[in-house]
This record gives sequence, C-alpha cells and structure tokens, in this order.
Amino acid sequence: MSKRRVGVVMGGTSGEREVSLRSGAAVADALEAAGHEVVRVVLADGEDPGRALARARIDVAFLALHGRLGEDGCMQGMCELYGIPYTGSGVLASALAMDKLKAKELFRLHNVPTPPYYCVSAGYDPADLREIHGSFGFPVIVKPRGEGSSLGVAKASSHEELEQALARALELDEVAIVERFVAGIEVNVGVLDGRVLGAIEIVPRSGIYDYEAKYTPGMTEYFMPARLPSTRYRGVLNLAERAVRALGCTGAARVDLLVTEGHNEYVLEVNTLPGMTETSLLPKIARAAGYDFPQLCEAILASARLHTPGARKRPAPSTAVVHEVGTLVEPVAFRRVAG
Repeated sequence: MSKRRVGVVMGGTSGEREVSLRSGAAVADALEAAGHEVVRVVLADGEDPGRALARARIDVAFLALHGRLGEDGCMQGMCELYGIPYTGSGVLASALAMDKLKAKELFRLHNVPTPPYYCVSAGYDPADLREIHGSFGFPVIVKPRGEGSSLGVAKASSHEELEQALARALELDEVAIVERFVAGIEVNVGVLDGRVLGAIEIVPRSGIYDYEAKYTPGMTEYFMPARLPSTRYRGVLNLAERAVRALGCTGAARVDLLVTEGHNEYVLEVNTLPGMTETSLLPKIARAAGYDFPQLCEAILASARLHTPGARKRPAPSTAVVHEVGTLVEPVAFRRVAG
C-alpha cells in the first residue's frame, strides 16, 4: 500500500490514558519500521483535539485511544467532520459498544446471549437498595455504564458490598450496571475486518479480570487457543461474530465472553479499539492466526476509512471550535432485565 502520513492518535483524558500511550507508542514504532511517515498525536488533558489534528496535517488516523472521548464515537465523529479516514468502527458502532446498556439491549434484540442485569442511576436512595435488588440474587458484578478497561468493576456478594460497589461505579458514571455473576471461563475473541481470528482464555489469579488483573504482570494466565472442545470453540467464534454484527462494528475488535460448564456462552462486551501493546490480547490472538505485530498494525491501517456516506477527504481547519455537550442520561434507575 502507498505510504501515507499516518497520525497515531493516543493519550486522551480517560482513565485509560496510560494504556493508550503504551498502545500508541507500540503502533507508531511498528509503522515507522515499515516505512510509514508517522506523526505521534498525543492528546493532552485540556487540549483541543481538533487543533491537535490540524497541527498534525495527517492523511489517515490510526486511533490508539481507549475509553471516553476516544473510543465512544467522539474522536470518530471529529475525524468524519474533518474528512480524515480512521481505523476502527464508525461513530454509531463505537458509541453503542462503549455504552454497556445499549450494547446489551442490541444483543438481546439480535438473540446474542448476555448475562441478566439491571441499572441504577446516580442519586438513588441506598435505603431502597434491597427493594431494588429484590430477588435478583448474589453474587453480582457491578460496572459503570460507559467505562472501559474494567475500570470501576467490582464483585458483590451481599447488599453491603453491592452498596459499596455502586458508590464506586457511580463516581465514574451516572448509571451503573448490576449484572448477574456467571461462573465460567473468560474468553476473548479477536476479529479483524469481519474475520474471526481465534479465541484466548484468560485466568485471573484473583478470580475477576479487573483493571489490576489486566495490567499487573503475573496477575493473569493466558491460554491460546482457549482450552475448549472444538465444537464449543467454533460456537464461541460464531457468537463473537454475531455480537460484532449486532453492533455494526468494523476494523479490529475484541469480544469478551464467558463460557460455562453448562454449555452456555454469554457475551459481556465488544471492544472497538483493543489494546495494541505487544502483550495485549488482540496481538496475542493475531499472532496465533499468522499476523506478527507489524503485520497486524498494517492490516488495521489498511482498513482505515470514513464511514459517513458520501464523505470525502477535506483538509482539517487550522483552528477548531469544540462545543461542550451535556450528557443525556436516560431514566433507567431500578430497571431490571431478565435473562
């Protein structure tokens, strides 16, 4: 492919900034070694991302951002407005995948199994928690509605632990998801341009794959391919493909699933901008499928495009005005969804 001026966009303001910086550095090094002209576009806290893109004067954006404002459709929308082709999913698919509530609703609509859940909004009265929780049972997993990288995720086995977990999750988001705990093997599936690459098994020593387990060396064991019978392995790959289609994701993606002893599989979420350090899960899966890290970066870059119908390349303006947009949160408090 022709060598374009590639902007590797990294950093940002989310709780996953440090992981993004590591992903971006690894990608930039690989693309430079392959002969690309690479610009490291590091988004700093409080910086206007439009101006950062304008200064870089790039032909294509390799998005190595994670979390809010980078993975949730915001940066994708800015690239669409400026006419800069970018890697990963489009605006809508990115936003849907990042919003755990909307993703679950679409999974259910498309008959993609996902653990039962309900939602609690900020400002709820803890005195009502027992009534809200009702007969949902324990243990449960509590997570913020719109965070990634397992930030704010906790397991609760009692009403007291549930109240504490909700307090922590609601510090990060205005809505928390309370999800039924499903005992099973955690499996991640890599997908590249609609092609399922394979599945890796994750065994966290703590029993829960939280932020610490993900990013602390020695806290988690990995088995590639996942230790599943061949029929179940194929079923997991098929389910991951269905989850990606349900959300309309494109480019590289990682699907997180649970596989139970009772021959049931559940989709937890789809990650539209997976980690891209050389030890991240997607590169591990891709390596087993025949892609070394530079080849994976090249394949992802080759898929960069604009998603808006009829969009065409336009130079980014020298200055950009970014309007602050308020967050609209649906009245989803106390809502329960059956399995």
